[in-house]
Amino acid sequence: MKHLVSSWCNDRSLPESYILPPEKRPGKLTVPLANNIPVIDLGGHDQTDIIQQIFEASQEFGFFQVINHGVPSNIMDEAMSVFKEFHALSGKDKAIETSKDPNKSCFIYTSSANYETEKFHLWRDALIHHCNPLEKCIQFWPEQPPRYREVVGPYTAEVRKLGFRILEFISQGLGISLGGLVGIQTLVVNHYPPCPDPSLTLGLGKHMDPVFINILLQSDVHGLQVFKDEEWIGVEPIPNAFVVNIGYPLQIISNGKLKGAEHRVVTNSNVARTTASYFLSPSNETLIEPVKSLVDASHPALYKSLPYKDFLIKYVAASTDSKALEEALSTTV
Repeated sequence: MKHLVSSWCNDRSLPESYILPPEKRPGKLTVPLANNIPVIDLGGHDQTDIIQQIFEASQEFGFFQVINHGVPSNIMDEAMSVFKEFHALSGKDKAIETSKDPNKSCFIYTSSANYETEKFHLWRDALIHHCNPLEKCIQFWPEQPPRYREVVGPYTAEVRKLGFRILEFISQGLGISLGGLVGIQTLVVNHYPPCPDPSLTLGLGKHMDPVFINILLQSDVHGLQVFKDEEWIGVEPIPNAFVVNIGYPLQIISNGKLKGAEHRVVTNSNVARTTASYFLSPSNETLIEPVKSLVDASHPALYKSLPYKDFLIKYVAASTDSKALEEALSTTV
């Protein structure tokens, strides 16, 4: 774990391998906050109105925030606290805590899964582990900090319920069923330490998530930015809210009706930022293709059909080149 940014970032200036090419650097660090990104109250009684709000947000932005979502605030706060405690462990301890499963369902890495081959690195460490079925997965989760499992178990159970609820709203908006397509459920806890020069690097580069939806616990530190109308806008942290974004597979399945949101993470020179993403993804053999009920003579299929595992291969091969990925998957190129 010698490469983990959190293990050495306080002792050095920004290494050359973290300095991105000029065209990929964040540029101006201050961007407008996206006050127009929808904030949807899931506690309302008008389900039809909630479905409409989610559907419109998913069409225009691919991003929205949810409040009154049913996940208790104390569970959210305790989870964020223990996520920060985990990333404060030594590199050696983190290596021990993520090496319990011989199948490597729980692991930690820095920058990206392609660290050894990538030309430029990203300023982040990431813990990832599977969450479902919980009773099977939890035995491989970290045991340090001591309360990790007892806190994160209930948290993931609550966020899972929220995720399926949101997918059901999206399903009703599209007139199709999505819940039965979910196979893989993972938690990714990203940690972005203070960075010597945030103008030269990124925590995460511009990308669309390769999942159905991402339910993000953002914490109170700015860093998430969405690309819309050819400019970057910041997603303001709202206390006790989750950020929800649409992933590329859902854009394909909806035949382009929904928008996979391109986003990135900028770093901060003064404070660390920790976030937790709960990913709802297809199973490996699920066919990722436009749903037939959304395809007709007036709306031809925009994307090819392929198993999710093959989609992931193309996704990784294209790296952060969204144009190359679109060309690999589109039927119209």
